[in-house]
Amino acid sequence: MPWIRTVDPAVADGVLREAYDWQAASLGEVTEFTQLGSLAPEVVHARLLLYRASEGVTSHLSPTQKLLISYLTSILNATPHCASLARTQLCASAEDALLRSLDARDYASLGPADAALARYVEKLTLNPADVDEADIASLRSVGFDDLDILDANNQCAHLNYTNRVANGLGLLSEAVAEERSRERIPD
Repeated sequence: MPWIRTVDPAVADGVLREAYDWQAASLGEVTEFTQLGSLAPEVVHARLLLYRASEGVTSHLSPTQKLLISYLTSILNATPHCASLARTQLCASAEDALLRSLDARDYASLGPADAALARYVEKLTLNPADVDEADIASLRSVGFDDLDILDANNQCAHLNYTNRVANGLGLLSEAVAEERSRERIPD
């Protein structure tokens, strides 16, 4: 239960109603996270736009690598709501070994590209001031191009933002099962 008041979808109007309807058209309902921003309808709308844009980058990152970024960022930030979204999708794609490695922060057990990606995500999440050009060179050395790196950076940065919103306003439970799919991204 969040620590602030939210606007229930049944009484939303104006820009908030439009944003709620936009998300519900894909998912069938409005997520708890979306409702968390409901006192500022323009922010809700902007979050959905950013979410769609950041998820829609056409880099070479695989869907599993994007989930790696999402899950690892969320567990490093101790954000059960966001972590549960990615964990469910990783489990559905039979990525149990990846989950175990990320939970243990055992990046050496991952392939070279995923290990480099995980190290970058950890550093950007926990020590962003320490990220330097060598970290980018490390990603390039395992085959990531600049668009891939930009995509990874944006995915991680966006998740750090959402993690801080969720944790900072009391959305500390795991996401409800119906929200745990990619359909929560508006079309």
